Amino acid sequence: MKQQLKIIYELGKVRISMPIALSALTGYVLFTHHVDEQGWWLLFGVFLMACSSSVINHWQERDVDAQMPRTKDRPLPSGKISPQNALLVAISFAFVGSIILILSNPPMALVLSWLTLFFYNGVYTPLKKVSAFAVIPGSMVGAIPPMIGWAGAGGSLSSEIILLVAAFFFIGQIPHFWLLLLMFGEQYKLAKMPSLNQLFSELQIKRVTYTWILTTVASAFLVIFFVIGNKLIMFLLLFYIFYLLSSLTMAVFVQDEFKVRPSFYKLNFLYLFMMIFLIVDSLVHT
Repeated sequence: MKQQLKIIYELGKVRISMPIALSALTGYVLFTHHVDEQGWWLLFGVFLMACSSSVINHWQERDVDAQMPRTKDRPLPSGKISPQNALLVAISFAFVGSIILILSNPPMALVLSWLTLFFYNGVYTPLKKVSAFAVIPGSMVGAIPPMIGWAGAGGSLSSEIILLVAAFFFIGQIPHFWLLLLMFGEQYKLAKMPSLNQLFSELQIKRVTYTWILTTVASAFLVIFFVIGNKLIMFLLLFYIFYLLSSLTMAVFVQDEFKVRPSFYKLNFLYLFMMIFLIVDSLVHT
C-alpha cells in the first residue's frame, strides 16, 4: 500500500500541484479577503485537477522519459505502473476534483480548471516535442489558476487586479521553463527533443533568459504597487526582488559559468513569496 501511494504521489507531481492549488487560493483570497470552507474546497479541487494533469503528462511522455537519465526511473518508464492504470489514476483525480469544484464553487471555476489542463496537456506537452518555444503558449498554465480562485469567489475576470496577478504568473512561467531546459538540455538531446542550447550560443541563452527574468520582475513591480497595500509586505517583496536581481546579474555578467540551478530556485522563491504575501496582504485588509 505504501509503495502504491508513493507511485500515485510521484505521478501526481504533488510538489508542483500544491503551488498550483495555492495560486488558486491566492486568487480566491484576493477577492474575498478571507479563507472559508469554499476556499478550502477550491484549493483541494484544483489540487486534484493539477494532479490529474500531471499524471496525463507522465502518460504522454512515458517513451521520452525512458530515454533520459533524469526521468527513466519514473513510474511509467520503470514499469512500476502500467499505462492503463496510470490513466485510471488520472481519470479518478479529474473526476473527484471536478465534482468538488462543481459542488462547492461557481461553474466558471471548473471551466477554468479544465482549460488549464487543456493548455498543459493539449498545447504545451505536444508542442515542446517540436519547439523549444512551446513554453510561451504553455505559460497559460501559470496564469489561469489565480483566475480560477478569483472566479470561484465571484470576481469578474476583466478586473485589473486579477489580470495583473495572472500576467505576473504568465510571464514568470517562461524563464521558469527555460531554466529547466537549460539544466537538462543535454538530456533533451538524448530524447531528440528541441532545447535552447541547440538554437543559441551560451552567451545568447544567458541574455535571453536574463531578459525574461527582468520582464518577470517588471510584472512583479506592477503587482506590488497596484495590488498590495501593506507597506511592510511591499518592502519585503522589494527587498527580495533586489536581492534576486543583484545575484542573477552577477551570475549572468560576472561569473564565467552561469549556474542555472541556484537561479532556478531563487526565481521559484519569488513566485512562492508573491502568493504567500498576496494572501497575507488580503487577510490583513479585511
